[in-house]
Amino acid sequence: MANLIIPLLIVLSFNFSTTTQNIEKAFLQNNPKILYNLLSTRSHINISLPEPIFFSDQLSNHQTFFLFKKIFDSYETFEFYSDQQPFIPEENTLILKARWSFRDKKNNDQFLFHVFFYLISEKAEKIWKITEIKAEKI
Repeated sequence: MANLIIPLLIVLSFNFSTTTQNIEKAFLQNNPKILYNLLSTRSHINISLPEPIFFSDQLSNHQTFFLFKKIFDSYETFEFYSDQQPFIPEENTLILKARWSFRDKKNNDQFLFHVFFYLISEKAEKIWKITEIKAEKI
């Protein structure tokens, strides 16, 4: 039994590490297409972002792409990185906490958020997909 669990844990941690790197890459490159590939297609994505973005709603993966396209067109990321190890509330879910600093391209105002990504494991390959994005100002 232990011989089966160890390879499964290795695959899960590798897939999650890749997902984390891709989330970071999407924000650092201001690239909504990378983020789009990480969004769940099985459910709506719950999004809640404070001012200056101020948005809260449930969107499809396509709508989420266009929202983040608009966000990345208006705001430039300075830094984005995971703050801690992911929190695992259940076997097939993870919560990733990240720190995002960015500036408004129009007036150069700077902002700092904690962003929380709620991820679920989809498919037999245990691919992690985003189902929720919430942020709070720091």
